[in-house]
Amino acid sequence: MDTLTLFYRQSAYNQWMNKHLYQVCTGLPDPLRKKDMRAFFRSIHGTLNHLLLVDLLWLGRFMEQPVAFLSLDQELYSDFAQLQAVREETDQRLDDWLHSLTPDDLQQTLSFTSMMTGQTHSFYIADALLHLFHHQTHHRGQLTTLLSQFDQDFGVTDLIWMPSIEVFNP
Repeated sequence: MDTLTLFYRQSAYNQWMNKHLYQVCTGLPDPLRKKDMRAFFRSIHGTLNHLLLVDLLWLGRFMEQPVAFLSLDQELYSDFAQLQAVREETDQRLDDWLHSLTPDDLQQTLSFTSMMTGQTHSFYIADALLHLFHHQTHHRGQLTTLLSQFDQDFGVTDLIWMPSIEVFNP
């Protein structure tokens, strides 16, 4: 399997899990989604917000349309439905952009100035994409921990059980 196909699979998994976890979160009242649970980004809502913010940040870098935020925990949308709608749009934009790439594009250099350090950094696009998808997985793991504290059943989160991944079904 080539590298681009692996990124297509990561993108599909990203969309699948985001959609699934947002559906689970829809079942929680807003005060519980926003309750400070002492997580990195305080709450379920804060964690979902952070994931969207960082994806918008990276997507802007990838598409050479930089966006600026005040901080990595800046609240983009206090309304959960808006947050969910923009999440879905962002996942689709990322997937569309990814499908526009060629294998050579993955070896291009992406340079940007970090909002955290103020320093300029350069990475291969492939490495930046790998980081983006790992970052999503890292914080979704935190989300499942927070959801389990509210007795929410989020089901299976393993990539291997994504419905579209099985090649052979006996």
